[in-house]
Amino acid sequence: MGASHSREDLELSDSDTEYQEETEEGNYETPEKSSSGHRPKTPSSLDDVEAKLKALKLKYPSTTTQQSENTNLKNAVKLYLHIGGNTPKAKWVTSEKLTSYSFIKTSKIGDQNQADDEDEESESESEGEGWWVLKVSNKVRVKVTAEMQLKTFKDQRRADFVAEGVWAMKFFSDEDYGVFVSKYNDCLFENTYGYESNEANKIKVYGKDFIGWVDPEKADDSMWEDAEDSFSKSPASATPVRANQDLREEFEEAANGGIQSLALGALDNSFLVGDSGIQVVKNFSHGIHGKGVYVNFSGGDHRSGSNLVHSTPKKALLMRAETNMLLMSPINEGKPHSTGLHQLDIETGKIVTQWRFEKDGTDITMRDIVNDSKGAQLDPSGSTFLGLDDNRLCRWDMRDRNGIVQNLANASGSVLNWTQGHQFSRGSNFQCFASTGDGSIVVGSLDGKIRLYSSNSMRQAKTAFPGLGSPITHVDVTFDGKWILGTTDTYLILICTLFTDKDGKTKTGFNGRMGNRVAAPRLLKLTPLDSHLAGINNKFRNAQFSWVTENGKQERHLVATVGKFSVIWNFQQVKNGAHECYRNQDGLKSCYCYKIVLKDDSIVDSRFMHDKFAVSDSPEAPLVIATPMKVSSFSISSRR
Repeated sequence: MGASHSREDLELSDSDTEYQEETEEGNYETPEKSSSGHRPKTPSSLDDVEAKLKALKLKYPSTTTQQSENTNLKNAVKLYLHIGGNTPKAKWVTSEKLTSYSFIKTSKIGDQNQADDEDEESESESEGEGWWVLKVSNKVRVKVTAEMQLKTFKDQRRADFVAEGVWAMKFFSDEDYGVFVSKYNDCLFENTYGYESNEANKIKVYGKDFIGWVDPEKADDSMWEDAEDSFSKSPASATPVRANQDLREEFEEAANGGIQSLALGALDNSFLVGDSGIQVVKNFSHGIHGKGVYVNFSGGDHRSGSNLVHSTPKKALLMRAETNMLLMSPINEGKPHSTGLHQLDIETGKIVTQWRFEKDGTDITMRDIVNDSKGAQLDPSGSTFLGLDDNRLCRWDMRDRNGIVQNLANASGSVLNWTQGHQFSRGSNFQCFASTGDGSIVVGSLDGKIRLYSSNSMRQAKTAFPGLGSPITHVDVTFDGKWILGTTDTYLILICTLFTDKDGKTKTGFNGRMGNRVAAPRLLKLTPLDSHLAGINNKFRNAQFSWVTENGKQERHLVATVGKFSVIWNFQQVKNGAHECYRNQDGLKSCYCYKIVLKDDSIVDSRFMHDKFAVSDSPEAPLVIATPMKVSSFSISSRR
């Protein structure tokens, strides 16, 4: 438990162990002892010693010769490899004391055995199809993408990355380091967007108002600084956020099996949605615990024609003061779209209605549903919720147009009332969404764009942030709408929505157009080592803020899931521009300071409980982590 990135940040030095499958030195016998094990006769004179040494033709390059080789070899680097994973024996070893790197445009990324003459294409801006690939010696050949998880250390003239292992390159001068970083960024831009990296194409991709997203030195970061000040003055900051906060496991217990999702309540209970039903657990100040009622999906009203038992719900939404739950299952396994949902009465344990999504008499699908606002599940009279599909954003109402509450149990199911929304042109490719405390909506898309809609209109976004090249798979927003957290496979993106309008008033991008005074985002990443340890197929999922539903209270932490890792960031630390993590970085500021909770099985979800469950000796409500078979609760405590 805890941050596991310390080993990767160790200073590399020339005294590190050499790691080569076959070293040149190993091909020679020493003068002192032959391979037969017999010591040779002692020479009779110094002349004989000199003659024998010359006969061996040993080559020991001088320091001057080594420096000369570094100067003459184009793109010279020293290459290191990390071995030992996260074991006590983990360390950096020298893979090659002197080698070179090159950027090659090729369509044969994985072919390590291409002819050397093809490699002469390196550094060329050749036209035609292909991708930029980083080649280092004959040991590394990797496509330049975000999946490399490149991390730079300007003060050490060093770059770490993942390529079927964790590697580090150390450069021999500041100029060499700068040339590499610049070329890498150009190749990454071209591989990501398909355009050559130049000022005109950057404006084409990002728009002139967001040029600071690719050139952070041109961005207005004053809003980040203002946010730091306001956070320190916030009433919620009475309990200081210490750097040495620790995680303490409070509860762990086996679930009834097959947990698919968490539905955390702010009142007495929370819910574990599994393969065959829902387990009700109690909320305590140190987490969720205790086996309560188990609602079996097959125990509902069979007259409703429910087939819920045959398809595990992938989305559970609490409503009506947490007495009802909406359960949405995909049409086909592996695809998110659904034609309807089931309404479960938690108090009776029965499915009371099977709802259909319909517009203008035609059945339609939804890929996601959320509450109208951050605290809407606590409203006892709530009857509406938000829906999202690839090209649709809408509000559904469970009441009949004539004011009659629908609660029918016929075979065809009841039809939800489309009360507000918009059908966008094809190509929007919406993926996920979330709502603020006042009902404003943030939507993430396949192209990486994040759009902000006011609580009054779903037709046109007030603000549209450009993508950084990776699809947004999950999105969350703070209660006050000032901060957005987007999830991609390889990093999290934290966006500040604050701006100052022409009248000098501070607003959010939900209720005004931000113009050109847009702060650059910050990225939250795993170190190359932790990314590698998380596994090649493990991706960031479901990053979210801790949970508040009251104006004036500030979210304190961010949490995301990666394979068997639950990764937690301190929100105040991420916002602090003077934080040590941001020193000596190039490009967008990336935060690598986090804590990791490692579980024995892949994690289904990691979420903070409602802030009402925070206790006096803890600055944060408990963190709940669910795997398919177990659920655990952790407290973030402040060591005295």
